[in-house]
Amino acid sequence: MKTHHAVLTVSTRGRRETHDLTDPVATVVRASGVRRGLVHVASLHTTAALTVNEHEPRLMQDLLDWLHRVAPAGQGWRHDGLAATIPGEPANTDAHLAAMLLGRGHTLPVEEGAPVLGTWQRIILVELDGPRTRRVAVTVTGT
Repeated sequence: MKTHHAVLTVSTRGRRETHDLTDPVATVVRASGVRRGLVHVASLHTTAALTVNEHEPRLMQDLLDWLHRVAPAGQGWRHDGLAATIPGEPANTDAHLAAMLLGRGHTLPVEEGAPVLGTWQRIILVELDGPRTRRVAVTVTGT
């Protein structure tokens, strides 16, 4: 049984945006030498999420719009009050809540040295409080 670990780094430019991580994750899986097993991908942040879906621009904008409606900024969230008392703390409760809805990670099967994804499926980082430098852990286990 082999285990391989890597950390991907993504520099985001906007407050909310998406990034397709499928190809970088596939590169880590190939480098691991694992032909059959699992790959786990995890956001190392509380205001960035991961999802698996179609990375089509209109769908991604719909996702960001939906998250804004479900968890809007500036709603008097209690956590935002920290911004007034802790230097450098942003008022970002909306980002935390949106990340909780989407989740921080996914585990995918690996077959023939590649992540197994369905038609149109991509591994997507969702930035919810950028711009920032984000880290995503990728762990591959198998034979």
